[in-house]
Amino acid sequence: MLKQRIITAAWLAPLVLAGLFGLDGGAFALFTALIVLLGTWEWVNLAGITRTAQRAQLVAGMAALMLVMWLIDAATSAWPLWLAAAGWLINLYWVTRYPAAGQQWQAISRRLAMGLWVLLPCWVGFNVLRESGMAWLLFVLLLVWCADIGAYFVGRNWGKRKLAPRVSPGKSWEGVYGGLAATAILAVVFAVWLSLGMASSLTLILVTAVVTLTSVLGDLLESMLKRHRNIKDSSQLLPGHGGVLDRIDSLTAAIPLFALFYLEVLMPMLVQGQPL
Repeated sequence: MLKQRIITAAWLAPLVLAGLFGLDGGAFALFTALIVLLGTWEWVNLAGITRTAQRAQLVAGMAALMLVMWLIDAATSAWPLWLAAAGWLINLYWVTRYPAAGQQWQAISRRLAMGLWVLLPCWVGFNVLRESGMAWLLFVLLLVWCADIGAYFVGRNWGKRKLAPRVSPGKSWEGVYGGLAATAILAVVFAVWLSLGMASSLTLILVTAVVTLTSVLGDLLESMLKRHRNIKDSSQLLPGHGGVLDRIDSLTAAIPLFALFYLEVLMPMLVQGQPL
């Protein structure tokens, strides 16, 4: 298994990095759309639809919706990100109330709707951040990775209080604090690197904390759906690593929320003269 993980990572990491930072415009939108569509294929299975033909039809529907949004210039709009913000509040309620509130989302149609407000705004968020320049896209990717690393090491060594034992027994509150500490350091480093002013730096640190917590929720949401379906991985598309959703579950929450903060908070500060 370790050998397979290394082999997969050896070709996957350069491909993803080249696509995210070597492409722009329509090529970038197409590349990230392919990632999200692979995630859609897996989500449909998490929703309870297992027939290949039906799954393919729903993925094609998502692709058509993305194309329409691109053609009407909605692929970099704020409204899908607001949809994501509202959707993740609902997801938070369902995760914290699992399994008591399970009947509210377990219908196939509702799980499909959940996937719409999770995956589509993620694609929009990618486009918004890439359009802003590579720095903010790099930042949110590093944010998720630092949150995972901080949570792993702190949780493994000092984790005692379970975060959501019915959803993901391995996660602890101490791990969450470790992730918050790691991403706070990242925010300070970025603030210094970009020569941000005091107001901008404090805003970035606060936004980072909120997005870090939301990234944890993204992980928990997928864990909840897999637990309901009684499966370990979202698929076997990435040998040794599970599925695409297993790799981007935290990003599906972090990307659209950070993009929303960028459009509504950080970018207006730039327009008003703050050195962002």
